[in-house]
Amino acid sequence: MPNPVANFGINANDIARGRSFYEQAFGWRFQPWGPPNFYLIQTGGDSAAIDGLMHERRELVKGTPTIGFECTISVEDIDATIRAIESAGGKIIMPKFHIPTVGKGVYFTDTEGNAVCAMQYETPR
Repeated sequence: MPNPVANFGINANDIARGRSFYEQAFGWRFQPWGPPNFYLIQTGGDSAAIDGLMHERRELVKGTPTIGFECTISVEDIDATIRAIESAGGKIIMPKFHIPTVGKGVYFTDTEGNAVCAMQYETPR
């Protein structure tokens, strides 16, 4: 069963500056959603485009600010995915959570220390 990358997140120290950069450099469009300083990003006009999020920088791994793009992998069963992550040597760094109208997710690090999100979407992608 495929588990595609569904979206990405950009962590930013200065949301306005970050938005301005991606709007000017790539023509991406931003729409406020959810908590303050949280935006959905539309990267392209066709269904093949992977869209994203921008939010304030955070530490998914305690003491280590998240730098770079943060990917979310779409999965069918979050509980089975958690078991598979742990079985393969990954580590859960944020317990399972629910975002209303979006789905159930979990943050984990892979065997190389990369922080990743797995999400069981309410509406399959």
